[in-house]
Amino acid sequence: MSGQLLALSRRLFSWLPRTVQTRPGEWLRAATGVALAVSCTFWLSSLLYGQTTAMVLLGPAGASAVLLFVVSSGALAQPWPVLGSYLLAGVVGVAALHLPLPEMTTAWLLVIAIAAVVLGMSLLRCLHPPASAMVLVIVLAGDLLAPLGGWLLLPVMLNACCLLFCATLFNNLTGIRYPKQLPRADLHNTRDILPEQRVGFTEEDLDRALDKFGAFIDITRHDLEQIIRDTESSALRRKMGNIRAEQIMSRDIRTVGPDTTVMQAIRLFRHHHVKTLPVVDSEGVVQGITSLSDLLAQLDLPMGRILPTRINLWRDQPLHKVMTAPVVTVDGQTHVVDMIPLMSNQGLHCLPVLDNGRLVGLVTQTDVIAALHRDLVSHLA
Repeated sequence: MSGQLLALSRRLFSWLPRTVQTRPGEWLRAATGVALAVSCTFWLSSLLYGQTTAMVLLGPAGASAVLLFVVSSGALAQPWPVLGSYLLAGVVGVAALHLPLPEMTTAWLLVIAIAAVVLGMSLLRCLHPPASAMVLVIVLAGDLLAPLGGWLLLPVMLNACCLLFCATLFNNLTGIRYPKQLPRADLHNTRDILPEQRVGFTEEDLDRALDKFGAFIDITRHDLEQIIRDTESSALRRKMGNIRAEQIMSRDIRTVGPDTTVMQAIRLFRHHHVKTLPVVDSEGVVQGITSLSDLLAQLDLPMGRILPTRINLWRDQPLHKVMTAPVVTVDGQTHVVDMIPLMSNQGLHCLPVLDNGRLVGLVTQTDVIAALHRDLVSHLA
């Protein structure tokens, strides 16, 4: 019976477009955020400007909330498009209602107002579709909003700010980073681009492709680049086969404890010719990681003023005060392709491998290079 119902449901919904790349849990999260944001915006606007004004301006706010919570990473949902477009819609709407204009029908006034808003949003790079609805609402409900006069901009911008506040708070609390932030490209404080961007397509290639496409796309430039690189990574993973962390990791690892002193760690660095040492507790759980650069950073003394007392204090300092924590780790099933960006973009020299929270191995840059070389040789053979 259940199989028949499943087959029937598939036939009924076969005419629908292909589903978006989200899960029902994300649908529920977004719907909850929209409901909370619209409720908060309506309540605050009613409190300050009356229920009539709040009801009139609620429609565009609901449309904006959909963008802010459903497609929060899109170019149309970022703070400047929301604020800039609402301000522009408010200015154009107030002008349409109060500036001395030739006599014309409401329809022509609507056409001119919405065209002005679209052109203004394009010029100011703040395209946000609900702003077009906002200017239409202002013009159509001019009699209801007339008591506010030029102060109409205040409830309009209040809605924009309240929606942005709710989106920032709710999205980040539910695991969605908002506003969209670009990754740092100057890891070493130089003008070099990230290592993964030095091969394959470049920013100029992406610009030419976007120019050739010619139309507007609701996705940030960074997200488009990330989608392409993730596609390349997936293709590379398929070509490289099943090379996992557990196959290439070092198993006989030198570790230190949280109470190990800086001087004891330096002796281990010298004796084993390593650059990093995992810091683990008595049960083998990783607490942090320390490197020579971590130790040297603790000196931070001006030239000519290295005092013996300061050096002695530095040598006796426990590692739990100077180690890097938390630590980026992987498990034994992590594919080598997934470890490459962790090392190249984040500047990590090694990745501790955990099994049920305990350290079982260490993958270094040398291990990854050896795996890539072995795969290349096998393909050329």
